[in-house]
Amino acid sequence: MADLLGRAILAVTERKPVRRTITNTRPGKAVARRFVAGETLDEAMAVAAELVAAGCEVSLDHLGEHVSDRAEAERSRDDYLACLDRIGESGLPANISVKLTQLGMGLDNALAATSLDQLAVRAAAVGTTVTVDMEESEYTETTISLYEQAQRDHGNLGIAVQAYMHRTKADLDRLIPLGGHIRLCKGAYAEPADVAVQSNDEVDAMFDSLLALLMHSPATKPAIASHDDERIDLAKSLIEHRSEPYEFQMLYGVRGPMQRELVAASYPLRIYVPYGVAWYPYLTRRLAERPANVLFFLRALAGRR
Repeated sequence: MADLLGRAILAVTERKPVRRTITNTRPGKAVARRFVAGETLDEAMAVAAELVAAGCEVSLDHLGEHVSDRAEAERSRDDYLACLDRIGESGLPANISVKLTQLGMGLDNALAATSLDQLAVRAAAVGTTVTVDMEESEYTETTISLYEQAQRDHGNLGIAVQAYMHRTKADLDRLIPLGGHIRLCKGAYAEPADVAVQSNDEVDAMFDSLLALLMHSPATKPAIASHDDERIDLAKSLIEHRSEPYEFQMLYGVRGPMQRELVAASYPLRIYVPYGVAWYPYLTRRLAERPANVLFFLRALAGRR
């Protein structure tokens, strides 16, 4: 039922009147600030510093995707270069997460590849890494191909994979030998049955199987991106037999008490911290992933806290 509700939420939030209601009202912006650190790099760095003080590491994501021209793609690259410079200046244990369509993938793949190279070089200079986010299924193969080349050239990248995709096991067979870190998440896009499994139980089973594969792969660093008690408990049991690095990853604004429990138990935890003005697509995916968040929005809309 929850997976059907999630797809319904995505369908509804794609409608222009709904988008206007959420983006142009105080309640909508209040919900966004639960999940988004702010609209500026300064705001994001302040949140990052608070999280680091609480014992976490951070991945900064300057929100945006599917640019429409080269100039926009180049501005996105420059924004990330500035973010990397601030990470270097601050000394915070942070990296960046990027969507390749924000760097021009799908518009000019060569430009996206060049920009990814530049980000990897700057990240290496400040002593950190770049995570390539996964997007809709139509971009999966291109994303992996661009990542493969950049990782071979630079060696300081990682990539996200989505457990619900039928192809992910085969993708991991390609990606694991490249080293780096691999973020395993469930999947945040509405995909058809021929591309991805549809029920929550099927997604959980796929996640568990792929997690076991990653945790038994010493050449790569698993990043366990889940907020489910069952997935986290499974990871803890697998960690007992792993001597190589790993980390949990969770989203800013989601399950704060669980985040604190993991840190208190000395598990490495990285918080994914998005920021920027292009927050709407990110917010709607968070609402769809956890439909209980819709109640938070409706209560804000009604003027309640």
